[in-house]
Formats: sequence, structure tokens, C-alpha cells
Amino acid sequence: MPKIFFIINPKAGTGRKDIVETAIDTYLDRTRHEATIQYTTHAGHAAEMAREMAGKTDIIVAVGGDGTVNEVARSLVHTPTALGIIPAGSGNGLARHLRIPMDPAEAMKLINEACIDKLDYGRINGEAFFCTCGVGFDAFISMKFAEAGKRGLSTYIEKTLQDGLSYRPEVYHIELDGENETHEAFLIACANASQYGNNAYIAPNASTRDGLLDVTILTPFSPFEAPQIVLQLFNRQLTKNSHVKNFRTRHLRITREKPGPAHIDGDPVNMGDTLEVELIPAALHAVVNSHPGHRPLMFPKVQDMARDIENLNHDIEETFFRNVIEPFQRLENLRITDLKKFKQIIDKIRNRNT
Repeated sequence: MPKIFFIINPKAGTGRKDIVETAIDTYLDRTRHEATIQYTTHAGHAAEMAREMAGKTDIIVAVGGDGTVNEVARSLVHTPTALGIIPAGSGNGLARHLRIPMDPAEAMKLINEACIDKLDYGRINGEAFFCTCGVGFDAFISMKFAEAGKRGLSTYIEKTLQDGLSYRPEVYHIELDGENETHEAFLIACANASQYGNNAYIAPNASTRDGLLDVTILTPFSPFEAPQIVLQLFNRQLTKNSHVKNFRTRHLRITREKPGPAHIDGDPVNMGDTLEVELIPAALHAVVNSHPGHRPLMFPKVQDMARDIENLNHDIEETFFRNVIEPFQRLENLRITDLKKFKQIIDKIRNRNT
């Protein structure tokens, strides 16, 4: 009988622990699977348990946010044990890309089905990532986000608005396929999966099964263009923006003027001035969604999408113009009521798709 080992992060998600436990107890098919459940007790504990159980069990299910999922996944690459995911965090980037339902009960049903595929993963200077890594603005904000000490989309938006205007694009030298390019860029994202998390699609056409990285370069833009870029990021349309350059590759080298922040699946790290990014194909077994009709958090009706895009664009512009662009409005004076309004706008778009 196949064995499943659940690793639960009890601190992930507000009130999610009881919901997840109920879903496992209710929906786990014990006639098909033998299950063991363990809880993390300290940072890095998920990775320790996954390394210990790799090769000894058929599936290890990470129950938690992106941090827990990444700890387990890094321990399972190049092993026969498959990664399963029950999302219980805020971003849930890899789970969303793999179309794993956000509802623990529905995710548990996929675990029962145990449809397993081989996924690619990436490495930046030897460190594994499964969704994205990058340098530039997203790495800068990831660092600020970590320093804030609070999780969630509202905190991310707050830090983006508060610290955004202090960031300046950098010059990057990119070497790939024997050619060299130089770009002044707002950010460079190397994507194995399509999104950062929270349905923010930095590389909407990326696939974890094609053996290639999707590289997105966002060149400098004016503050007046920011609302449209935000809209396109959440609407899977970023590749249509004139400030975005895309290409695919197995390996690239990024050189910048000085060491600084980078991010690995949203976690900030300090790295040197030279970054080696590579794609490792078909090296992680994972439980995937075999039902092609399931696409979570997509717009159900074209007319609803059109209306919401129009309203979102108007409201984002209003917020940005009033609080960021107007020449005498200092960013640190941004009112908390406006931050809440901005969060409500984004939530409206995301929640309509549930």
C-alpha cells in the first residue's frame, strides 16, 4: 500500500490547522494509502523530516505556505519520492501554478488520486527554486517585506507603495547562448512557473515541464504607466506590455555593478555581482492536477472581466496619482485608508474568480 507522509506547519495560515486536519481525516482514502502525520516545530524542520523520509515513503505532502513547500521540495529533488501540496499560506505560488485547489478538502482529493508527474526546477548560484528567482525591484521589495515582519498581500502592497519610489533601475549584463546583452532594467525575473504567488503572473507562459526558464526583463517605465503594469501582472497579460522583454533559455549569467539583494521564490537573499541561473529538467516528482477543466481564480465571465478591468484600472490610477505621482505628496505620508482601498481593489479581482 502506498505511503503518504504529511508535514504540517501549524503556524501557516490563520485558523487553517484545524481545517487541514479535518480535511485529511475526512477525505484521505485509507483503503488506498497508509498515512503518517507530523508537525514542524522549528525553522528548517520540514526540510529535515523530508530528507529523512525521502526514498522511504511514496509521497510527502507539504501542508503550509511557500516556505514549507520549498523546504520539502528542495529535499525531494532527484529522489523517487513525490511532493504533494495542501496550500495553507498566503502566496501559494507553486500550488496555484500546478492548479492545486486552495480548498484543503479538494486538494486532499488530488492526493488520493496521486497523479504524479516530473517537474523542472531552477538553481541560482546553486540554490534551488521552483517558481521564480530574480533581481531588481521584486528582490528589493522582498527584502523590505521580510523586514516588515508581517505577511499577507496588504503588507506587500504597503511596502511596494511606501518604498517603490526610492528604487532605481540598475544596469545588468546578460550572457546566454554565447551572446551578451546589456539592459537597464527595473527587474529581471527567471521563471520556472508562471507566477510569484497570489496570481501575480510575472511569466504567464512559463511551464514547469518544458525544460526551459522564462526570463522576463521589465525595463524602466514612468509612474503614469504603473497602473497598467499592475493590471497586466494580475491579468496574465504582462507579456503584452511594451516595457517587457521575454526569452527562454536553459542557462544564463547575470552580472550587475555590485552585490545586493536577490530573491529565491520570494525569499530575499544577498548575493554577489554575478548570478548563474540554470534549469534542471524533470528532477522533481510531484502530485499534479489531472483535471484540465480546473483552473482556479480565473475570471468566470468575459463581461465581468471587462468591467472589473475598467474599474481596477481607474481605481489604481486614482490611488497612484493621488498618493504617489502628485509632486508634493510624499510617499511616507501615504494614508492607511488608501492602502486598505488598494488591497480591496486587488482582492475584488482575485475573489471574483472563486
